[in-house]
Amino acid sequence: MKIVALLGSPRAHKNSATIAQRFTATAAQLGAQVRTYELNRLTYRGCQGCYACKQTLDHCVLEDDLTEVLAAVQEADLLLLASPVYFGDVTAQLKGFIDRTFAYLKPDYPTNPQPSRLAPKQLVFVIAQGHPDEALFADIFPRYQMFLQWMGFADCRLIRACGIGPARVDAVPEQVLQQAEAAARELVS
Repeated sequence: MKIVALLGSPRAHKNSATIAQRFTATAAQLGAQVRTYELNRLTYRGCQGCYACKQTLDHCVLEDDLTEVLAAVQEADLLLLASPVYFGDVTAQLKGFIDRTFAYLKPDYPTNPQPSRLAPKQLVFVIAQGHPDEALFADIFPRYQMFLQWMGFADCRLIRACGIGPARVDAVPEQVLQQAEAAARELVS
């Protein structure tokens, strides 16, 4: 199994990355090939809305650090997206990647029953938020899940940690880390 993990936090090795790392470490122990990208370390632009990926190409026309990431995701069996909540949403780093996935959609995507250029894939979405109220920001995953399922991520799972602040890596509750480990064991085996 090939797994691509995209860490959307600008703060390396913090909460969302810690959860993602537990998932990927477990998956690697089970024999999965894991590639992890820290989006904040890459230089890339957001979707330009040029529609080249619908008119003349079958991929994004932009050539930057995200080119390799988009190709890796296309080859992967499972994509893990990890982000803290920033201003009620995923980080700009992760949103920039998500916008660029527009290139995965076929030219006739609005009417095509198979709108995606991607083979079906699994998705794990990791969200870490400082606020303890689980009702707050509960709309993030369903909003992105709809678009990601449209693109071929049929099996989408959420791992969410609420009430964990940015101060300490070990602020991630063990039960959340165990949830990440259990998800890896279930999806890889």
